[in-house]
Amino acid sequence: MPRSLPSAWRTGAAALALSATVIPGQTASAASAPLGGNTAGDRPTIVLVHGSFTDASGWRPVIGALQQRGYRVVAPANPLRGLSQDSAYLAAFLKSIKGPLVLVGHSYGGSVITNAATGNPNVTSLVYIAGFAPEKGESAAELLAKFPGSRLTDESAAFNAVPIPKDQGAVDLYIKPDKFRDVFLSNRLSPAEAAVAAASQRPATPATSTEKSGAPAWKTIPSWFLVGTDDRAIGTANLRFMAERARAHTVEVDAPHAVYLTAPDAVTDLILDAAGTPSPAHTPGLARTGNSTPPS
Repeated sequence: MPRSLPSAWRTGAAALALSATVIPGQTASAASAPLGGNTAGDRPTIVLVHGSFTDASGWRPVIGALQQRGYRVVAPANPLRGLSQDSAYLAAFLKSIKGPLVLVGHSYGGSVITNAATGNPNVTSLVYIAGFAPEKGESAAELLAKFPGSRLTDESAAFNAVPIPKDQGAVDLYIKPDKFRDVFLSNRLSPAEAAVAAASQRPATPATSTEKSGAPAWKTIPSWFLVGTDDRAIGTANLRFMAERARAHTVEVDAPHAVYLTAPDAVTDLILDAAGTPSPAHTPGLARTGNSTPPS
């Protein structure tokens, strides 16, 4: 049975203005200088979107591996203010890139690419790295509670809530430092490494979890999905459910939620598949299922 949603998420969501916006000052002329610089026939630009409680620096091993393969890679900052606002920001950012795009979302970043890619004809593939792939009208918090496995559903045990101005969301949520290594990393990194990650985490407003998704891009764009078999943040069963529902090319890896830190080769391999350049030798231990044919 689904569990109830944490009260701080409900309270924070009500306090946040949920109207979708574009980047302040963004106009058609401002987007005229493309970041990607691609022309027809070029490889796609790969856009890496981080999730909550981390930042784009976590992608560093993956960025390096993709760049060595000749791909242009960008890893924009995800504002973590709310799904409509963050998706609008990314959608505007994508318009500054010429040519085909492969969007990669980790965790909450999956919700963002699900919404930002809708209606963009340049997006050729969606890659969910232990990411949310919500249906229309569905929130991340609802998906966390769908099956057991997430350790983020107990608000008092998992989060520190820091008050912020109400027009920005009422509170910012941080994973408690003493819980970070278990929840985010499944105790796979050393305590010292985990402490650094916990100290540098970026907070998210409750609206990142409670705001409902719009029309999902995975219904019309082929998708790839990496499921960590020891995911304690979203929960492995919840990831499997979303991957199957999206009819995604799916791999399972013995990894925690922050799989890009513990198994960057597996992450890179899946992105290369989605970009049309399969790795010559896929990372050992990957279990593959599914296909990328979008549902009708």
